[in-house]
Amino acid sequence: MKAIFYDKYGTPDVLELKEVEKPVPEDNQVLVHIHAASINYGNLVLLKGEPFLARFAFGLFKPKYSIPGGDIAGRVESVGANVKQFQPGDEVLGDLSRCGWGGFAEYVSVPEHALVLKPASLSFEEAAAVPMAAVTALQSIRDKGRVKAGQKVLIHGASGGVGTFAVQIAKSFGAEVTAVCSTRNVKIAKSLGADSVIDYTREDFAKMNDRFDLIIGANGYQPISVYRRALKTNGIFVHVGGSSAQLFQAMTLGPWISLSGDKKVHSFLQRSNQKDLQHIKDLLEKGKVKPVIDKHFALHEVPEAFKYFAEGHAQGKVIIQIEAP
Repeated sequence: MKAIFYDKYGTPDVLELKEVEKPVPEDNQVLVHIHAASINYGNLVLLKGEPFLARFAFGLFKPKYSIPGGDIAGRVESVGANVKQFQPGDEVLGDLSRCGWGGFAEYVSVPEHALVLKPASLSFEEAAAVPMAAVTALQSIRDKGRVKAGQKVLIHGASGGVGTFAVQIAKSFGAEVTAVCSTRNVKIAKSLGADSVIDYTREDFAKMNDRFDLIIGANGYQPISVYRRALKTNGIFVHVGGSSAQLFQAMTLGPWISLSGDKKVHSFLQRSNQKDLQHIKDLLEKGKVKPVIDKHFALHEVPEAFKYFAEGHAQGKVIIQIEAP
């Protein structure tokens, strides 16, 4: 089969298209013929081996997993003897980040707990946009942010992969949502249901009078102190993505701020699980959440897709088409 392969950390230029052996599913695995995949921030971490601490999980001197790719959507080709949830022909989507990655390939063998059935209303490309970004948004808002109906929530970086889902998921919990994005993304944020939109090129949310119960930092660069001032008493800031400096502050200053005051600061790392992916599937089927797709790239164009994604200006998700549409 064809797959994107790499054996050293570096820039997207280390990625190459190769012929590799097609996997054979074990007794508890499902063999999926992949139709589409997508790029997330975690893929960049695995590619570059940065921040360095990530190498203790993914390989200290060279990548532990030679085929990248976490989000997939495709069709089940065969199942192992102990698989109960799926059968050949099922259309599925899944997150491979806790079971060896391998999504930028024509086939993958994966434990059944990494998959859910694909909503019939979604194309494979739309389904591939969902898993990691949507579950990240769900867990940061529900678990870390402890959102409640009627609360005021600000999503900073509302036009990216996580941000577009965060706006919609916060609305699904009954929150009043303010989206922060650039001028060209205002229309997208409004279409996703944001109650108000701040164009950061024209307004600074930190200088406004509004205060928020929850702020999700999906993509930002401001010091943690800026977000802290914009929180209400007992408000929560959750760092999901953004600058390295902001992440460092959230990890080092966040615990002290949370213990010493009446506001909470958390850093957050998504943990994939089937239950939360099923929750997202239910929201998709009810029409409460929809994926936003920016660009499509073919499998052989994955290095170019990484370069584009790394620029940080994608409007929604960047999709890798494994099968020609």
